[in-house]
Amino acid sequence: MKPTPEGWPRISSFLFYEDASAAIDWLERAFGFQTRLKVEGAGNTIEHSELVYGDGVIMVESAQRRPVHLTPRRHDGGNTQSLMVYVDDVDAHCAQARAAGATILQEPETKNYGDDWGTNRGYGAADLEGHQWWFTQRVKGPA
Repeated sequence: MKPTPEGWPRISSFLFYEDASAAIDWLERAFGFQTRLKVEGAGNTIEHSELVYGDGVIMVESAQRRPVHLTPRRHDGGNTQSLMVYVDDVDAHCAQARAAGATILQEPETKNYGDDWGTNRGYGAADLEGHQWWFTQRVKGPA
């Protein structure tokens, strides 16, 4: 495989929000993302943005830019994808997300996934427009 452009992971995801500008601010406050690029359009829309967490990148755009891009809100709360992010301290991360208004879908818990994968501690949360996120930390590596 050829190398990716500098600063880009092999895979990244787009998320669409009714109020992308508010979502970007909230994702920074609740989940610890940092905005490295934000292109604003007419009517307070976000044409493109790039948010980073460690070496991961997500892109956030305004859903109304294209009618085929739906948020969970426009889809009766249906979930079309979930994102998983490794963090350093799941319990502190969960407390920060809860304080910012995240809906905690699953409280932090530790699970052993067997000798081939190891043990992780994680929790699930929904953001302000219903996208589902799973945050995890490695507790113990594979045997």
